[in-house]
Amino acid sequence: MRGWFSILAVACAATAFGAFKMDKSVMSDEYWKIWNDDVQAKIDAKIEKFRKADGSFAVAAPDGAEVKIEQISHGFFFGAHIFNYNQLGKKEWNDRYKELYGTLFNSATVAFYWRTLEPYPYAPRFQESWKDTEEFWNCCVQPKDEPHWRRPAPDPVIDFLKTRGCRIHGHPLVWGNDAWHRPTWLWDDFCPAAEKFALEQKTGVKIPVNNWRLPMGVKDMVDNERGWIAAWCEVFKKLSEEEIAATVPTFVKAYNDFYEKRIKDIAERYGSRVDSWDVVNESATDYHAWQDEKAVRGTPCQKSWYGLMPGDYCFKGFQWAQKYMPKTAWLNLNDYNMAPYFFKQAKDLEANGVRVDMVGSQMHLFNPAESVNIKLGKGPEHLRPEAVDARFDLISKAGKPIHLSEITITAPDNSPQGQMVQAIIMRNLYRAWFSQEKMNGITWWNVVDDCGAPGEPSISGIFTRDMRPKTCYFAMDDLINREWKTMSSAKAGGGKVAFRGFRGKYRLSWKDAAGKTQSQLVELK
Repeated sequence: MRGWFSILAVACAATAFGAFKMDKSVMSDEYWKIWNDDVQAKIDAKIEKFRKADGSFAVAAPDGAEVKIEQISHGFFFGAHIFNYNQLGKKEWNDRYKELYGTLFNSATVAFYWRTLEPYPYAPRFQESWKDTEEFWNCCVQPKDEPHWRRPAPDPVIDFLKTRGCRIHGHPLVWGNDAWHRPTWLWDDFCPAAEKFALEQKTGVKIPVNNWRLPMGVKDMVDNERGWIAAWCEVFKKLSEEEIAATVPTFVKAYNDFYEKRIKDIAERYGSRVDSWDVVNESATDYHAWQDEKAVRGTPCQKSWYGLMPGDYCFKGFQWAQKYMPKTAWLNLNDYNMAPYFFKQAKDLEANGVRVDMVGSQMHLFNPAESVNIKLGKGPEHLRPEAVDARFDLISKAGKPIHLSEITITAPDNSPQGQMVQAIIMRNLYRAWFSQEKMNGITWWNVVDDCGAPGEPSISGIFTRDMRPKTCYFAMDDLINREWKTMSSAKAGGGKVAFRGFRGKYRLSWKDAAGKTQSQLVELK
């Protein structure tokens, strides 16, 4: 295994010689017919139009002096989640992982999943405990068996990201998923036995109980979610939302109260430190199928494909976030479902008086076989360049900046050829996404192989499990730190210097009349 310094040396050498050397031969002729020179030229033209700007800045440089123009940060957000903070098993691996934030990634998504953030009511684990420390994880034989795997305490993660100058994105505040988000104690502890019995007597359905305090592996969690959804679907066939609320009123009130309390508690602790939030995650299907495409229906609880949810939970989530979060925090509506009713939902929420600052779109290419199909020119239609344009033209109708919030691109395998296939797919899709007018950020999901959630592929990282960089890392670094970074020079004149470049912050430097180097920082918006 190579050490970190030798990896850095490889990266530096790659930088000096162009970093990423594309081997187009690993992709079929059919693939390159889809991503042909005309397509690439159109992407370049859109990048030039939408991602760059002209600027003129006052400088105290002598007329005719050459001003060096160095971009030091991006206005666009290139992100990744940071769910494996200090969890990789060795200090050197953790150090390599952390070094990516602030160098490759200027944005990080921090885990705020309710189930693991608050495993017991009224006791959120914001602060680091022994089980969150690097020492604990370095001694952990089966890290995936730990319930807080991929769920580090937020305090140390946010403290770290602040030192790296990263934009911080919290994920998520409201989500109905029973396996990964909703705490089991909500139903177990806050629906009285008499109400559970009454519901069972009326419907003949027994809702699953799974006490957090009992050992429960990932399979148990997923099975419990399926059982929870199936049970509530049976209840939904027999009772209206009003009838459910009348049968389990204590639970319905507790459900609403705890959701509001959760958002309030998180806002009080992190509202001024976290830049943006996935306020509600994956609610468009409910909006369409269960809410008659109405953001506000006024029901006390809501039938949902997740099971039972608080009434108008998406609208209320944004209401609470707007109430408790500072105005500087961007509020995001996040989903994988990019049907026309997704952007309609965003407009409907705003029409009912809540603020939606941004919309989030996901794209997970989980199956390695899909990457093989893409290589052969037979890949999913929605990932062809014309379909990418059509998709984001549709999402843009919401009139909001777009955060491509969760991206997975899996390698067919981890052979050199398989890694090159992953890198080329990533490169072309990132370029197509970067060229979209409303796009403001792209967030890669699993940075390290074999560190995803169950069901996610083990070879979708840009680093191997022992933190060796894969070809995709070099391809991504080449885009972010070279192709999309402006480094140039221009002549000063009349006390100003003008240039065109990628949006972001710059250092301008020149020599004054005495030959001394002067510099100043500016921002190109």
